[in-house]
Amino acid sequence: MTQIISALSEISSRYDALFVDLWGCVHNGITAFPEAVTALQTYRRSGGIVILVTNAPRSRHEVAKQLVKFNVPQDAYDDIATSGDSARAAMFQGAVGSKVWFLGQPHDLPFFDPLALIENPVEIQQVPLDEAEGIVCCGPEDPHADPAVMRPQFLLAKQHGLKLLCANPDIVVDRGEKREYCAGALAQLYTEMGGESLYFGKPHPPIYDLARRRLAAIKPGILDANILAIGDGPHTDIQGAMGEDIDSLFITGGLARSETKTGLDPEPEALSSYISKESIAPQFSIGMLR
Repeated sequence: MTQIISALSEISSRYDALFVDLWGCVHNGITAFPEAVTALQTYRRSGGIVILVTNAPRSRHEVAKQLVKFNVPQDAYDDIATSGDSARAAMFQGAVGSKVWFLGQPHDLPFFDPLALIENPVEIQQVPLDEAEGIVCCGPEDPHADPAVMRPQFLLAKQHGLKLLCANPDIVVDRGEKREYCAGALAQLYTEMGGESLYFGKPHPPIYDLARRRLAAIKPGILDANILAIGDGPHTDIQGAMGEDIDSLFITGGLARSETKTGLDPEPEALSSYISKESIAPQFSIGMLR
């Protein structure tokens, strides 16, 4: 059974590092949560290391710029590992060919910026679907539209045997009070239709490998037993931590706010029912990061 806590400080001394989700935990897609920022700053002052681990389909440098706009100060974290960085590395290594059909919005285009860490990168060309060797999906063009609108294009893509590279496995996020679909919703649909989707963010291993490398560059030798993953996504943050054998703190006031009846804290019976239904096992739970 998960332990409900009232503040990160109750358990933080047990861990040398945190892998912290962003959207729904540190900010709401518009602005930072002040209590979450304070909790991370306090943890870092005590000697802990904070790696932000996000399914954002962008580089860590682009995410850092976004955090400035959201009023998340740089002293709240040490480094960032993004789904976008993991997926970009795979793309430039040829995971979906050199001619790709792009799904996303204009602000996602830096995904195609050169990646210096890859030796002899594949030269990527954006082409129409009927000329493509693969699909790069950073998200829907309209995040409020039902993903099912993509069925005709996905049927053609599946018939051509195209692989879909998913830069963000999240299904939905809440931007302020509005819920939006993410790239994961499109990848899920494509897979259900019989296509092949490649994932690089939570809960899949590549992003955790990247997060560990970022952590080791700051302080080598930290064991998984001394890392705490924090997030509000049951099937990304929590299942990902479970798959990596890392302890987790479930933020119940994010995506699962209504199901867990979270006010300041989750309602214990509702939380118990929810984690059983979703087959997750977080060691700890809290209403919001604070």
